[in-house]
Amino acid sequence: MLLTAPIIISFLTAIACFLARHDRVAQRWLSLLGSIALLIASFLLAAEVIRHGPIAAAMGGWLPPFGIVLVADLFAVSMVVISAIIAVTTTIYSFGEVTDGEERFGFHTLLHSLLAGGCGAFLTGDIFNLYVWFEVMLIASFGLLILGGRKEQIDGAVKYVVLNLISTIAFLTGIGLIYGATGTLNMAELRDAIPAIENDTVVLTTAVIFLFGFGVKAALFPVFFWLPASYHTPAVVVSSLFTALMTKVGVYALIRFFTLMYDTQMPQMQTMLLIIAAFTMVVGVLGAAAQNSIRRILAFHSVSQIGYILLGLAIFTPLALVGAIFFIIHHIVVKANLFLVGGVMTRLTGSEDLAKIGGLWRRTPWLAVLFLLPALSLAGLPPFFGFWAKLVVIQASFEADAYLYGFIALFVGLLTMYSMSKIWMEGFWKAHPNPSGAAALSLSRNELALLVAPIVLLTVATTALGLFASPFFDIAVQAAAQLTETDAYVRAVLGTLP
Repeated sequence: MLLTAPIIISFLTAIACFLARHDRVAQRWLSLLGSIALLIASFLLAAEVIRHGPIAAAMGGWLPPFGIVLVADLFAVSMVVISAIIAVTTTIYSFGEVTDGEERFGFHTLLHSLLAGGCGAFLTGDIFNLYVWFEVMLIASFGLLILGGRKEQIDGAVKYVVLNLISTIAFLTGIGLIYGATGTLNMAELRDAIPAIENDTVVLTTAVIFLFGFGVKAALFPVFFWLPASYHTPAVVVSSLFTALMTKVGVYALIRFFTLMYDTQMPQMQTMLLIIAAFTMVVGVLGAAAQNSIRRILAFHSVSQIGYILLGLAIFTPLALVGAIFFIIHHIVVKANLFLVGGVMTRLTGSEDLAKIGGLWRRTPWLAVLFLLPALSLAGLPPFFGFWAKLVVIQASFEADAYLYGFIALFVGLLTMYSMSKIWMEGFWKAHPNPSGAAALSLSRNELALLVAPIVLLTVATTALGLFASPFFDIAVQAAAQLTETDAYVRAVLGTLP
């Protein structure tokens, strides 16, 4: 029951919000209560996994390889927990930003449908079922992206959907090839079935196809351009939700496939992953440095930071995987928070263009602090969570003699600091270029409270994760151990080791 709870709660909340779409107050309460229920269920599931190790359940009593299996190990349940935390914060933020029309046209329904798809993708143990959850997320995310119907939204949505449909075709092609070669789509069975394939070309071909398909969804180089072309167009709360969840599902799938089913240390695959990780980091951070719009800068940084996670997977030592898991959690919390801060900056100054805003340090020093703390974490300065995440990945690079990639990661960190300081200097430190327009958009006290409350929660979480990193590091170590020692995962799904 606990395994299905996150998915069921999200779908029931989506249905309830749809039925209450003409009652704004009822819809908001249902959405918030659904998010809180998802958070409680995710914590209960996490407690169960921590006590007993990986757990699994066959839906409808149909055992593998015929039935749909849900599986939760520490990595999967960590993603569900962090998704639930983001669900609560973005729901609260939406009350201060999303318009009545956008709520009536299904914002909350689409939000919880997206969460259901994400939880399903994290918990599934079957690769065709993973495809289904990807499609649930794609449909919901497209609806959220065009909600409002502005021209720039439609333009960004077209780029987003076209490339993601190409990714879907690649994913389905890989599924067909794997099923033809092994006769199963259950991930636990594929652990032993894929290495048993005699034709190495088939194994390498399917690995590359899945890398492309998930790479699109994760916004890896060179198929990342849909992200900076679309993330600045919808409501800020949608941008925050997307940067927290959409790319992370692709990253999660890459890590799951290349730890459970494929050998990442195949010479061809490891070299390819290292090169893609390096280009993703560098191109993303250079793109951010060249931008002058808050959300465009943050969107390119989303690309850059994904490169660090892929680097941890490519190095594939226990420490590197710990760093990758650490980095995913850090990136979800920090980047979601920075998008929300950027939204408040825009509401207070009337523009996202850094050349047209300023003076926020004097006007709202509290907002400056709320921006500075996650920005320093993103740049990787101690004692913030981002510092520990980058330190572990870079240390793993040096220990694996991947010195070039470790130095690239350090260089990208310096450029990250530069682009974050650009937002600070332009948005907060310098005077507003048009003092009479400094308060272009006024906010009521209630609206401001709804926007700031989730920012405060995420900032406190970022700071606490950095200052008290040891217990979270221990959990990441255990999660990485479960990824490398897959017997417990397979035993949970199949009952006994094959």
